[in-house]
Amino acid sequence: MIGSIVWDVDPVLFHLGPREIRWYGLMWGIGFILAYNMVANLFKKEGHPDKWVDKLFVYCIVSSVIGARLGHCLFYEWSYYGAHPLEILKIWNGGLASHGGVFALILALVIYSYKVTRKSVWWLFDRMIPAVAVVCMCIRFGNLMNSEIFGYPTTLPWGFEFVRSREWQQLYNANGEALPCHPTQIYEMLYCLVAGVTSWVMYRFYGLQKHVGLITGVSLIIFFGARFGLEFMKNPQVAQEVGMTLNIGQWLSLPLILLGIYLIFTSGKRKEALGNK
Repeated sequence: MIGSIVWDVDPVLFHLGPREIRWYGLMWGIGFILAYNMVANLFKKEGHPDKWVDKLFVYCIVSSVIGARLGHCLFYEWSYYGAHPLEILKIWNGGLASHGGVFALILALVIYSYKVTRKSVWWLFDRMIPAVAVVCMCIRFGNLMNSEIFGYPTTLPWGFEFVRSREWQQLYNANGEALPCHPTQIYEMLYCLVAGVTSWVMYRFYGLQKHVGLITGVSLIIFFGARFGLEFMKNPQVAQEVGMTLNIGQWLSLPLILLGIYLIFTSGKRKEALGNK
C-alpha cells in the first residue's frame, strides 16, 4: 500500500439521549456564529445600526439552508424528489448543495438591501465575503468529518483512506487494495481561506470597497474558479454525472464566475446607495 492517511473519524460527535450531535451540523452552527460576530464588528466600526446585523443573519440563515436543500433536490436528484416532494422537507437525511445556497443568498440579500440598508447588494457582499468564507470553510470541514465529497484516487502522500465511506470502499486497484483519494474537502477549505484573506486585505489595506462590487467579483472568481477546477478531480456526486464532460457543479459555477467578471468590470460605475431611509 502506498503512503496515505487513514481517515476513520466518527461523524457523530456525541449523543444527547436518542439524538445525535454530528460534526456537520455543529460546523454549520459554528460558522454562522463566527460570521455573525465578524460582520457585527465591521458594521459597528463603520457606524451602522445594530439592528442591521440581526436582520441580516435571519435572511442569511433561512435563505442559505433552504436554498442549499432545494439546490440539492433540484440540481442533483430531481428524478427522486420530483416524485416524492415531501422528502424535500427531510433535511436531516442529508443533501445540501452549496450552489443552491449561494443563489438563494444573493436573492435574499437583494431583498434585504432594498428593505434595510438601501444600498447596493454588492456593497453588502463586499463586507460579508470574509464571513462567508469562514462559513464555507466550516461546512467543508464538516464534509471531511462525514467522509464525503472527496476526490479520485491519488498516489500523492496526502491521499486519504476514507474507511467509513461506502463509495471509498468500492475504489479498488488491481491488487484488491482500496485506494487513497484526494481530500478535496481540504482543498476547498484552502481556496475559501484564500478568498477570505484576499477580500479582507482588499478592504482593510487598500480600501477597495469604494469600488462597489469589486471585492465580491474577485472573490466569486476565486471561489468558483477554484471550484470549477477541483471538480475535475472529484468523484461524481450522483449517477447522472458519470460520463459528463462538465459535471453539475461546474455548470452551476459558470454563471457565478461570469457574474464575478461582470462585477469587476462595472465596479467603477456602480452606485453605493439606492436612496436614504
